[in-house]
Amino acid sequence: MESMAEVHVIGQIVGATGFSESSLFCKWGVHTGAAWKLLSGIREGQTQVDTPQIGDMAYWSHPIDLHFATKGLQGWPRLHLQVWSQDSFGRCQLAGYGFCHVPSSPGTHQLDCPTWRPLGSWREQLARAFVGGGPQLLHGDAIYSGADRYRLHTAAGGTVHLDLGLLLRHFDRYGVEC
Repeated sequence: MESMAEVHVIGQIVGATGFSESSLFCKWGVHTGAAWKLLSGIREGQTQVDTPQIGDMAYWSHPIDLHFATKGLQGWPRLHLQVWSQDSFGRCQLAGYGFCHVPSSPGTHQLDCPTWRPLGSWREQLARAFVGGGPQLLHGDAIYSGADRYRLHTAAGGTVHLDLGLLLRHFDRYGVEC
């Protein structure tokens, strides 16, 4: 078997700060280009709900352990994040979308991923304030595609904090120095 370059991502979604909502959880997923193959790990998941007790940090400490093989750098992995809040009735509403590229250098990295959410019309904003819900994206591509996102009216959300460690293997065979 011909060897391929490998990327191992080990770490955690630590938690989130700066959200006006409480009782937060995070849905996450890793997206890559077509040349990437997931050898082990789970490509998407969801954290538990946490309500900040002291300060505004919601702690998740949700593990991420992914092992990829690739023949090229195009389509480098990126993390897509959706932060949701849950009310006392168990209803969930979107608190923010965000994405960040997985770092491309080996070692440990602390990432802060800012989030945003669509505002919608003034009626939708009023309804969100009183009954919850609110607008959501129909296509997840708009999270990182500037072409579609510039037309949206958005509000800043909080920040998701991640600790990721990267191991790279066989990149020297593809002319990439680690």
